[in-house]
Amino acid sequence: MSTSLHFKSLAPILVVDAIEQVLPFWNAKLGFSLATTVPDAAPYNFVILVRDGIELMLQTKSSSAQDTGDITAHVHASVLYFSVGSIDDVLAALGDTNIAVPRRTTFYGADEVWVRDPAGNVVGFAAPPRP
Repeated sequence: MSTSLHFKSLAPILVVDAIEQVLPFWNAKLGFSLATTVPDAAPYNFVILVRDGIELMLQTKSSSAQDTGDITAHVHASVLYFSVGSIDDVLAALGDTNIAVPRRTTFYGADEVWVRDPAGNVVGFAAPPRP
């Protein structure tokens, strides 16, 4: 293995039918800010969302097909797993979001909950074990 290989960041790209369909989940509920939009005004083909040093990209299926062809355009859903400070805060932010896996304590002690975003992506949130 090369010791010169160094990763600097990871930015997931969620491929969605329409960005405006999922933007309220990420923006209004979870507090991610729009850092970049293409084009400058809706309807968007691509956006970069940021919060707390995390970068998340949303791209429409049609834009993705034009950009990289079938390799990304036919991705159906992804799974994201966020480490957070408090599940109580996450649940308060999510409001009426449909919970896919109710709050639980994992076998390793994390406080965890799972939801689906409006595009069908599975999103898990975990807080460190409670003392």
